[in-house]
Amino acid sequence: MIAGKLEITIKINELPQSKTVENNWQQFDIDCDSRIISITVKPKICKKLTDTASNNPQWVAAMIAGKLGQQTEQGFVLEEPNIQVFERKPKAETTATPGAA
Repeated sequence: MIAGKLEITIKINELPQSKTVENNWQQFDIDCDSRIISITVKPKICKKLTDTASNNPQWVAAMIAGKLGQQTEQGFVLEEPNIQVFERKPKAETTATPGAA
């Protein structure tokens, strides 16, 4: 048998409702196919997500990656979460001159 590394990636396209827990960390739950994933992040990471969403209404999605943690009644805890937010860039309009060859 060889050793492997299990990582979980969750994609979201709307802001989760978070609550403040110990040391101003933010905690939120995500329902992934009826499994509830509990995520707790530093205030700085949560601010990055909310700032991007409020400053760019065209944001597409956030990827939350981490390790499989303790099992809960309805799902599990995501340990060492990291969030990446992707912004949708508007496509530049191309203007073609008719009859140009």
